[in-house]
Amino acid sequence: MSKPPRVSLAEMSRVSGKMLQHGDSQHLKAGAAPTLDDLTQSLHFSPGDGRIWLNGQRMQLLHITSLGALRRELLESIGPERTRGLLTRVGYSAGARDAQLLRERWPDAEPGSLFAAGPRMHSLEGAVKVEPLHFEFDFERGTYHGEFLWHHSSEAEVHAADFGIGTEPACWMQTGYAIGYTSAMIGRLTIYREIECTSMGHKHCRLIGKPADEWDNVEEDLRFLNAESFVSTTAYGGPGQHQQAAPLPGDDGRLYGEKEMVGVSSAFNAACHMLKRVAPTAATVLFTGESGVGKELFAYMLHQIGARKEQPFVAVNCAAIPETLIESELFGVERGAFTGASQSRPGRFERASGGTLFLDEIGTLSLVAQGKLLRALQEGEIERVGGVRSVKVDVRLVAATNVDLREEIRQGRFREDLFFRLNVFPIRLPPLRDRRDDIPLLMGYFMRHYGQKHQRRVTGFTARAVDALLNYHFPGNIRELQNLVERGVIYADEDGPIDLPHLFTSGEESQTSYFSLAQTGRLTSHDAPAAPSGALLDVLPGMLQQQAAEQGQEQNWSLDHLESTLILAAVKRADGNLSAAARMLGLTRPQLSYRMKKLQQG
Repeated sequence: MSKPPRVSLAEMSRVSGKMLQHGDSQHLKAGAAPTLDDLTQSLHFSPGDGRIWLNGQRMQLLHITSLGALRRELLESIGPERTRGLLTRVGYSAGARDAQLLRERWPDAEPGSLFAAGPRMHSLEGAVKVEPLHFEFDFERGTYHGEFLWHHSSEAEVHAADFGIGTEPACWMQTGYAIGYTSAMIGRLTIYREIECTSMGHKHCRLIGKPADEWDNVEEDLRFLNAESFVSTTAYGGPGQHQQAAPLPGDDGRLYGEKEMVGVSSAFNAACHMLKRVAPTAATVLFTGESGVGKELFAYMLHQIGARKEQPFVAVNCAAIPETLIESELFGVERGAFTGASQSRPGRFERASGGTLFLDEIGTLSLVAQGKLLRALQEGEIERVGGVRSVKVDVRLVAATNVDLREEIRQGRFREDLFFRLNVFPIRLPPLRDRRDDIPLLMGYFMRHYGQKHQRRVTGFTARAVDALLNYHFPGNIRELQNLVERGVIYADEDGPIDLPHLFTSGEESQTSYFSLAQTGRLTSHDAPAAPSGALLDVLPGMLQQQAAEQGQEQNWSLDHLESTLILAAVKRADGNLSAAARMLGLTRPQLSYRMKKLQQG
């Protein structure tokens, strides 16, 4: 292999300057819209190493006929319903991702102008040419209505070529793209319906979009967004269409119907697929994940779609029960077993017999309690505190933890034999930051839910509120998003939108770039004091000379070495803040993250 070209220190400033200028080539003036030319310049081909980039995201060219062949094989093997759902979800993911990339690339663009870049992106990607017919978007109120024509639809073209003229619209992936893009832009689930299609013999494809709760029978549309049938299709319906909650038999009467399964992201769908796979069995399931990701809701849904759904579901938060009471809570107590035990009482194992016992935060159990739990699981019987006889119990055990149990074992705080008994079928639930495609859906769902609960009418989210929520880190995950939206519903004016000051009022460590206003009225970034590129270039020669002196190398460097030194200098100067370092280098944060991964792999 030929050695990479090398440059001397004298050439370093010129090369580094080009990297700074072209790493993220377009810097729009505040309020400007990314034009088709801007978007085209965001498309980079690197044929030497087999990669194509669009706004820092890797892309791949595929023959339309190949996509048509895939579509045809899916239709023949899994049927039209499942094929349509699969392609709609793929399109949704692509649309939501493009919205995220455009927001990151042009953070100062006006919301309306940025929204209009979506059809241009779709055209640039070769899917379809979009012609707006009617367009209403109130960014301050978070409301939207639109009607569009699609010209030269690639999806309709391949469908008609394989199946001829039909009676149903065929642009499933493109409809999903429109849903994902618009929902991510306004923070509210927006459903599009294709009412005309060239695959049906029409001259153009035509579709209409509006918020999900303004459609009749929106459940039909949501069926194709949901990977599994137990994911909610009623969360976005009109008034009175919300699922009726059912109290949990034998437990504390919590209303799980108020907490519906909502999501379309690939990470969420992967967890749902695993849930469906294990539900018909009697296997023990261990849910892992951060606090607030919905482990108890997943456990209840596992019970509901399994064979024991007519039997009790009993949930126990192990962290909420004192160690001195955990044995009596789990196994029950006989009258007179200790002072205050005036009557016999069954424990959670007995109350859940025949059904499901869910032990949340199981990592908090003491070693003594872990030993007694292990014996109950192994023997299938328990003994009440103060009792003299064993009681047979038949429970399906489901456990959850937000700590690394393997590390707890290494630290001597968790029994290894109990871990292996619990870890039969582990399911990791992703944090909200790994399923950002779901944030717009969850925002709209919680807004509607708490609007009904608190008898308040809000119209949606303002553009800057959407920006803030889509870019927030969410250390508290879905529970934190739920609380923020409920707070916003209460704070917002009646018949008005939820705005930024209504959300982050309790010391949340938010990204400050979404919480200050410039004199122009545009939100400005203050994540970290970003040094000017010139200052970075000023210190770089000294760093390279110091390395040369320490390592005894000649004062010329490969481009790879120069790039790595420049990146490390920026990260160090930004105190590890990758967003600030990316701005120093003129890159987007995803571009910088990709380059750093390459350095680590190298």
